[in-house]
Amino acid sequence: MGLARREQEVELVAPPRFRIGDRVRAVKDVRNDGTYPHRAVGDILVTKGDVGYVRDIGTFLQQFYIYAVDFVDRAMIVGMRGKELVAVEDTDIAAPAGAAASRAG
Repeated sequence: MGLARREQEVELVAPPRFRIGDRVRAVKDVRNDGTYPHRAVGDILVTKGDVGYVRDIGTFLQQFYIYAVDFVDRAMIVGMRGKELVAVEDTDIAAPAGAAASRAG
């Protein structure tokens, strides 16, 4: 069984969508496909909405960019495709409860 037509597109002809250090958000749950160590296949590694930072950029099958994303709150670095991520601006992240009060006082 081959790749779907849209999966046949070669991402590497364009620059990566994200750069090292970019803040990104997962757009869907990501499960372990068997490549993440010490976790069962099918375990959820990243939940939709989790925020992380691009730590490294690699390639897969000389076709796709793979972004090593450090999800600090989960203490995990997970390889993600660009289609599984969106860029996050500083204003997109809600401030922790009480942050406004501590700045005011």
